Amino acid sequence: MDVSGTISAIMNHKSGEVFSISPDAMVFEAIEMMDKKNVGALLVMEQERLVGVISERDYTRKVFLHGKHSRETKVAEIMSTNLTVTHPREPVEKCLRLMTDKHIRHLPVMDGDKVIGVISIGDLVKHIISCQSAAIAHLESYIHGGYTG
Repeated sequence: MDVSGTISAIMNHKSGEVFSISPDAMVFEAIEMMDKKNVGALLVMEQERLVGVISERDYTRKVFLHGKHSRETKVAEIMSTNLTVTHPREPVEKCLRLMTDKHIRHLPVMDGDKVIGVISIGDLVKHIISCQSAAIAHLESYIHGGYTG
């Protein structure tokens, strides 16, 4: 499957807003923020430094299933710290393969040491569908005699 483009093409269609939380915050606050912002994960930041990611999956597997309480558990206790990140010039296909192989749904996007956003598996799927739709439209135009190249 030909999946063209780089992560910067996806980032250009996003708001650029990065949702983050402190590692000292309580898990309940993180879940509330995810609900309010309608996202499945938050970056965990100490000032400008990325230190982890907390996701709905972290909550269900590390809090809920272990009988912990979200109002008494710090984000630092359950966040994922073995992070995989990407950069704007990374090919979409490589990120899709990486996320599939590692079973991750969110990738922080870094420009050097600076976090510039997050892409989700849903963002990649939308991009792929868009590329496929454009290719189909182009081929239909060609078939119907609209090709001018």
